[in-house]
Amino acid sequence: MTPKELAVLAAKALDSKKGEEIKVIEVTELTTLADYFVICTGSSNTQINALCDAVEEKLEVEANEKPLHREGHRGGIWVLLDYGCLVVHVFNGEAREYYSLERLWSDGKPLNMSEILTEV
Repeated sequence: MTPKELAVLAAKALDSKKGEEIKVIEVTELTTLADYFVICTGSSNTQINALCDAVEEKLEVEANEKPLHREGHRGGIWVLLDYGCLVVHVFNGEAREYYSLERLWSDGKPLNMSEILTEV
């Protein structure tokens, strides 16, 4: 499965658990950290954990991929799932606004998810 397909799969998993403001940004040309960032907002610590669990389950079941690292789950404001070519960021609203990854990586190429996700 390509990095783009993994990113779309992760976005679908987030959408299935009612993740908010899901964005997928291609950063291949900008950094060696990953090829894609998937960014999402959860409304509570419980939802943030459910969103991350959904991504982990979907990528393991459908792509046989497990995260190399999961960071931040105890804090409950930002969880990062690192898949090597893909990094999934799940924030609460305040942390997402503070870190503003979309602004930081604004030179990246956003993927149009309007035909894939229920709410874009």
